[in-house]
Amino acid sequence: MKATGIVRRFDENGRFVIPMELRKQLGLDTRDDALEVFVEDDKIILKKYAPSCVFCGSMDELATYKDKKICAACAGKIGRLCE
Repeated sequence: MKATGIVRRFDENGRFVIPMELRKQLGLDTRDDALEVFVEDDKIILKKYAPSCVFCGSMDELATYKDKKICAACAGKIGRLCE
């Protein structure tokens, strides 16, 4: 993990600001961009969100079913299971 030397405090509502230079570095420049949140031991890890298949993690040929992303390959496999 690379240290940035940046420290931010929470406001009275529990929020903190991710500095502009870090947002630019990650390409988080529109309101449509999102972060995914992970917890590992005593760390909170923020990662730029990229939609992927819930089964295999692929980002190719995604479709949405009941608010979940699924790739064409996994959809085909599931379809064969139901035959």
